[in-house]
Amino acid sequence: MNVSSAETWLHKINPSLKLFVLIVLCMVALFIKDLNYMINVTMGVLLLFLCFSGHPIKRILLLSIPFCFIFLSTSSAIILFGQGETLWFKWGLISITEESFMRGLLVGFRALLFAVLGLTFSLTTRPVNLFYSLMQQVKLKPKYAYSFMAALRLIPIMLEEFQTIRNAMRVRGVERKKGIRSVYFKMKAYSIPLLSGSIRRAHRIAVAMEAKRFSDTRNRTYYYEFGFSKNDHGFILYFVILLLAGFYLSVQFPYLSI
Repeated sequence: MNVSSAETWLHKINPSLKLFVLIVLCMVALFIKDLNYMINVTMGVLLLFLCFSGHPIKRILLLSIPFCFIFLSTSSAIILFGQGETLWFKWGLISITEESFMRGLLVGFRALLFAVLGLTFSLTTRPVNLFYSLMQQVKLKPKYAYSFMAALRLIPIMLEEFQTIRNAMRVRGVERKKGIRSVYFKMKAYSIPLLSGSIRRAHRIAVAMEAKRFSDTRNRTYYYEFGFSKNDHGFILYFVILLLAGFYLSVQFPYLSI
């Protein structure tokens, strides 16, 4: 974990449970048709993300820029070119109605909710812990889980090998060449060494996993053991209260009269 980030109770939640709860919340959000309810749920998830992700606020704001763009682009596409009975503004192909405005905000907040949930999970969950938890709680076969973990470890190696090939081509003057033939030569010069190296590494990993009996279906011991704690109960309780309180507030204290 990065030195500048702090570990909160969200990091201590069982990764499999966290993944399951967030997927269920995404599925529930697909069926929310009330804009006020969607705003309340999104604000509740944003509050959880901003307060308990454990990362500095500057980094959070920097990572949120693409998702704000998704919110604006998704909502504006429906708002500007939607259909409805109550016309607010019309100019050429642009037609803004009350119905399209409300529908655009609903879709925009739904996209923002999905983005915040995904960012919360990725910033508070280590991939290694996730795969260990999937093996223990979901009974994922070790050969699949360890294969994914090995693939994640290979990404920095491939990037380093790519940089080595690029530096070698610069020394030989290949990078300064231009034209279609140069582009084709560069693609071949990069792809063939990277592909052959990946095949060799994958073969060595497969042989090593077979020697370590990762295909054995019997019970295995794990270096990291994961279970359930009070943090998991509090995580589930938070979203249950969020859904119930969000619905109550949307009925009693709506932001917009729809």
